[in-house]
Amino acid sequence: MKVAILSGSVYGTAEEVARHARQLLAEAGFEVMLNPRATLDEVLAFAPEAILAVTSTTGMGELPDNLIPLYSALRDQLPAALRGLPGAVMGLGDSSYGDTFCGGGEQMRELFAELGVNEVLPMLRLDSSESVTPESDAEPWLADLIKALSQ
Repeated sequence: MKVAILSGSVYGTAEEVARHARQLLAEAGFEVMLNPRATLDEVLAFAPEAILAVTSTTGMGELPDNLIPLYSALRDQLPAALRGLPGAVMGLGDSSYGDTFCGGGEQMRELFAELGVNEVLPMLRLDSSESVTPESDAEPWLADLIKALSQ
């Protein structure tokens, strides 16, 4: 199965988590695309059979700058090729920000719903105020994602 990882990162933490997810998915036998600056054309050319978003949150609950062009293209075009695909979101944030905690991840969840992507797991919320190793904190959730995609 081909999995596209859409990654948005401000300081690099979400990108590290996305790279770790790519490694675990590849070790489980998946073909994985990860390009933090991917365009919609590149994602569609890869022809994903599943989609994973890994994004941090910036500002007042917004997406990182590197993910906004792809997010906007997806929202504007709503490509039919992604409708019905299994998908999931990993959101990174800081719970001390209250209502905007993991806001970038929530935006991706909403976009996936608009696209018709089937959420196979509830969004993973990684809290930077509680963890210094988000890659390892994500491993149990990623193991569940691998199981869900393998069925």
